Parts: sequence; structure tokens; C-alpha cells
Amino acid sequence: MGLLLLNRFISMQRERKRRRQIQGRHGSIASRVRQKNSLYQEDGHSQCCKRPKYSGPNLPEDILCHIHSLMLLRDAARAACVSRTFLCSWRQYPKLTFSNKTLGLKRSARRRGDIARDFTNTVDHILKNHSGVGLKELRLEVHDCCNVKNYINSWLQTAITPGIEEISLLVQSYYDFPCTLLSDGRGNSIQDLYLTHCAFRPMVGIDCLRSLKRLHLCRVCITEDELGCLLSSSFALERLELRYCNELISLKIPFYLERLSFLMVYACKMLQMIESKAPNLFTFRFLGDPIQLSLGDLSRLKHLNVKLSSMINSCSYAITKLPSIVPHLETLTVSSFSEGVNNPVVANKFFHLKYLEINLGGVSESFSPAYDYLSLVSFLDVSPALESFILSVHQDAMNHDSVFEYASYMRQMPEHKHNRLKNVLIIGFCSAKSMVELTCHVLENTPSLECLTLDTVYDEEDDDKTGRCSVRTTGRCGPLTKHMILEAHKALEAIRRYILGKVPSTVKLNVREPCSRCHCVET
Repeated sequence: MGLLLLNRFISMQRERKRRRQIQGRHGSIASRVRQKNSLYQEDGHSQCCKRPKYSGPNLPEDILCHIHSLMLLRDAARAACVSRTFLCSWRQYPKLTFSNKTLGLKRSARRRGDIARDFTNTVDHILKNHSGVGLKELRLEVHDCCNVKNYINSWLQTAITPGIEEISLLVQSYYDFPCTLLSDGRGNSIQDLYLTHCAFRPMVGIDCLRSLKRLHLCRVCITEDELGCLLSSSFALERLELRYCNELISLKIPFYLERLSFLMVYACKMLQMIESKAPNLFTFRFLGDPIQLSLGDLSRLKHLNVKLSSMINSCSYAITKLPSIVPHLETLTVSSFSEGVNNPVVANKFFHLKYLEINLGGVSESFSPAYDYLSLVSFLDVSPALESFILSVHQDAMNHDSVFEYASYMRQMPEHKHNRLKNVLIIGFCSAKSMVELTCHVLENTPSLECLTLDTVYDEEDDDKTGRCSVRTTGRCGPLTKHMILEAHKALEAIRRYILGKVPSTVKLNVREPCSRCHCVET
């Protein structure tokens, strides 16, 4: 948008210059025109012969500065080289993003040391010439931190001034973040703080980050006391993400963080306990070993995403523990790398759960070939309000007894009814007997069912479930092994034999077959 406006402005300036040149070359003509106009004026015809004078694109300076602020960093720098107005606004440019990509530093053409030197010189030159006024966002992606570390402090000191709103520091080796730069009110305007590979040691008594809304710490060295010190003044915090923060043993979120609605804790391996008293926590995502959870009044916790470690039965944990811990959930996503036991029948229920997603597999040696997919009916039973159910099965979880070998005895559970379930999607549908039984059970015991989708291919790259290559941005499907392609064709045959005849006329059945272009088996 900013570059388009700049091009339009330059075109208007060129047109204005061209008009001036034409007027200079044809001065005599203009003189005769003026004489003719004077004659008309003498005859009383001056009003009809007047023409409005073209003044050119004389835009106000504040509009030009706004146009400049909308450009990408490299375009804004180029504009500053050709325009005095843009040069002035460049010293107040609001969004500075420094990375090898934005600075045009390609590793293929230069050695690592040359790239680090050019990166340092360019960033240092820009920040030294920046006035500090008007700077809203600073993003630093430093790939060679050892050679640049001595400069980062001065760069941050230039950027962290009253008015700065976003700070992102992404480094690849250890860096000690100078927390004192946030004191004396300099950090009170920061709304978004993103740090990686840092030691972040907020000290008691530092009153800062009062406007902070989003805090993202990845591989950051910080203890529970230091994090608590930081949170003690972050009354506006809305989103907290902690990834690989391995010094944390416990996480305590105080009650006065009334705006906190999103919490993510990802692979903090030393963490043993999470205690939250935040009254408006809506979404909680967790990956790691089972820990002690104390989430206070959970009446507002609506969305939960749980992924336990590779040696834990996440599904069994979710159905036995979570109904009593988070009884008011509306959406639940459970990811299990391994399941060695089937899901038990439990008494507690998810009375408000409307969306359930279960992802199975990923560690072939840990996923039991004896796992019974039909036992997932337990989740449907404890979720009387459930409307959407998604089951995604990884290729490593497909080594089960085939329905073609054991079709003589197909289990049925007619006493289990699911009266609100409308949409069911199974990704990685295979010919396992228990999976065919689960699908038939859904068809026979779900009078509210509207749509059943069976995808015979599990695509690890298909995060947004966009299907095959014809509708994907990459133009190709994810790679499949020969075993997976053969299993997909077996799944199609299982659908023809055992499922098609059970689909009611009120249910729309969608069967996604292997891609004819990307999933061919070479003979």
C-alpha cells in the first residue's frame, strides 16, 4: 500500500515537471495567449475565458509521512534517498525490522562473517541516525549473536524510549537482557514483548511494563520469582506464552491479571505445577509431562489444548482427570504420541463440550498396535452437547488388525446414543477393524449426524485441512510412503464394503481418496 502511494506521488511529481518544461519551451505561445486573454477582458469576456490553474500534488507533510510509514523497510529507506521530506520522516520511521532477509543479506553469496559485519554496520548506522521519536516497533533477528552481542545493548537503549510499543529480540545464543532499560517509565508503553535465548532477570522494585498485553518467552532463563516480579506490574496482560523456559519449577498467575485470556506453556521440562487465579482465562494450551494443575474458578475456561509427553496416555488422562478439573470446557484438543491403554468408562462429564479433536500417533514404537479406536466412544458418551468430532491418526498408528481378516465379528454398542453430534471428520482413516467399528457406530447411533468425512490420507503438512494439491498453496501433496499409499487403497475398499451401506440418506458422506498425481504407487 505504501509503495503504491509512493509510485503515484512520484508519477504526479514527474507530470508536474513535464508541464513546467512544456511551458518553458512554448513561452511565446503562452505570451500570445495572455495577449488574447487581455483582448477578451477588454471586450467584457474575461469570466468565460478563465481556466483553473493546476497546482500539482502538493500533499501535506503529515500525509507524506504517513505514506512513508506504510512502506516496507527497504522501500522506505530507498524513498528517503530521493526525497527530502521522506528523509526527515525516515529519522522517525515507526517500524524497524532488522533481519538478514529485510536487509537483503544472502548467505549463499557471502561468508558468515561478512554477513554479520554487514548486518551490524547497517543496523548500527540506521539506529544512530534515528531520532528515537515516533518509533513504535523494533524487531531484531540476530543470527550471529557472538559478534553482535556488544551492539545489542546500545540498539535497545536507542529503541526503548517512551512511546515504544513492540520489542522482539530473536537471538540464537545466550544474551543477558538489560532489564534496567525498562525502568524509569521507559517500558511503560510496551504492549508486546517477544524474547528468545535470553536471560531475563526482572528485579524486585522495578515498576515497568504497565501496558504489556502480550508476553512471549522462548528458551528464556527466568525463575518463578523473577516471572512473578514481572507479572506483578503487568496489569494489562492478555496473552502469556512460555516455551522451553527450563528454569521454571512452578508458575503462579495472580488474581489481579483480570485481562489474561490466553495461556500457553510448551515443553518447560522442569515445571511441576501451574496455579492460576486469573478470573477471565479462556484458553489454555499445554505440552509437557503431567503436572499439578490448580486453575481456580474455571467457569470461564472454555478452550483447552493438551499434549502430554511421548510416554504418557494423553487420551486416558484427559477423560479421567479433565472433566472434574475443567468442567465448563467448550472446545478440547487432545494430542497423544502414544496410547498403550484403551479409554475407560467414567462418570464425570463434559456437559458444555461442543468441539472435540483427538490426534493420535507420531512415535511408532510407543503406540500400541492393540489400541482400540472404538473405545473413543467413551469421549462421545461424556460429552452430551458435542457437535463436532475430529479424529486424526498418524501413519505410525495404523498397524492394527485389518477388518478384512476379522470382519466376521463386528462389535456394536446400541445403548450409546449421541443426539447432538453433527459433523465427524476422520483424517488418516485406515482399514483397522476397530476404526471401521467406530465409524459404523457413529452412523448407527447418531440421529443428528449431518456430515461424515473420511480422509484416507494423513498429511503432516496439512495443518489447515485444505486437502489435496489442487487446493493447496504449495501445489503439491505431502509425501507418503508406499505402505501408506497401499493402506489408503485398503481403506477405500473397507469404506465400500462395510460403511457405504450404513450411511442414512440424511447424512452427507465425503470420501477423500489419495491424490492421483502425487500418491501413485510405482510398479
